[in-house]
Amino acid sequence: MAEHRVATGGPDLTRAAATLGLATAALAPAISDPAYRVLVGDDGSAVLLRRQWTPEGIVEAVLLAASGIGPDAPAVLATAVAWGCDRVRDRPGGRGVVSVWAPDDDAPVALRFLHLAALAATRVETAVALARGTGEDRVKVDGSPSIAADEAAHLAAAEVFEALGLPVLSEERTDLHVPDDQPWVVLDPLDGTGNFLAGLPPWAFSAGLVHAGRPVAGLVVDLSSGRRWWSDGEGAWRDGQPVRPRPGSTVVVPSAPAGGVVTVPGPARRVRVTGCTAVELCLVADGSAAAWHDIDRSGTHVHDVAGALAILAAAGGVALTAGGAPVVLRPDTDARIRLVAASSQEAAEELLSAVS
Repeated sequence: MAEHRVATGGPDLTRAAATLGLATAALAPAISDPAYRVLVGDDGSAVLLRRQWTPEGIVEAVLLAASGIGPDAPAVLATAVAWGCDRVRDRPGGRGVVSVWAPDDDAPVALRFLHLAALAATRVETAVALARGTGEDRVKVDGSPSIAADEAAHLAAAEVFEALGLPVLSEERTDLHVPDDQPWVVLDPLDGTGNFLAGLPPWAFSAGLVHAGRPVAGLVVDLSSGRRWWSDGEGAWRDGQPVRPRPGSTVVVPSAPAGGVVTVPGPARRVRVTGCTAVELCLVADGSAAAWHDIDRSGTHVHDVAGALAILAAAGGVALTAGGAPVVLRPDTDARIRLVAASSQEAAEELLSAVS
């Protein structure tokens, strides 16, 4: 059976374009658009896929062009699963449709979690869009904005995760008891609500599977762009490509400290603020940023970081508390965690020393 990988450019792009009978310049934009995937096989096969909604509200992966590979190929179905699709269609308007597989009930919990997380993210995309502008903007006790989209996003995601049979916590649902020996799911269905209200990307869906205080699987979807990061505990990916953290000079932070200013810590040359913690931590996991911290702020909630910390750990990164210890996650969505995240233990300790 042929092995397929996601094309990212260079020789893969040239080969895929030739195989599919397309001009390289015509195929190139699909490499960087999260709504498309170009897969190339070691047997010379290739396929161009697009994720789309049907008028009936069904999400499908469509084979726009293919050579030597069909809609039921494992690589195509795996791409559709990671996209949160319901089915794969063979060519636009074609009648050939293949349903996306679901893991068996006895499959590893991380695999079942990721399948449901991808579906939940898709449902949240729709729910958030429908809720936009329908609720009164108001303020929570902690001063953060609260809108109809928050509640709609939670309900859409929590309903999907019922099939997993595990406790599900989120910013909107904090009153659940979790036994010490049981895995649990924690959601931030709409991370970056302030960004969403302002129409300023990014804002994201984030879900983490936690066991014994350790994030073991996670999915983060930038709902404003479609970018997806995920981890099954064994590896970490962004839009189908494996990722690794790397040293650098850019540090991301969630916001300015209350009443203060953003400072550039010693190891860095620049600071960036996106307003979406889950995405920021994923930028560290994939090497776009060197490190992240909230040490000079009040801290971060477990639902903000669980999914992204699973991705960071699987990618090879390190997260440390303000005291220099490994981060332990607890099922308490009110408590705050102050931490640094970086490409290595040494880099995390260096950043911690600079900002403490």
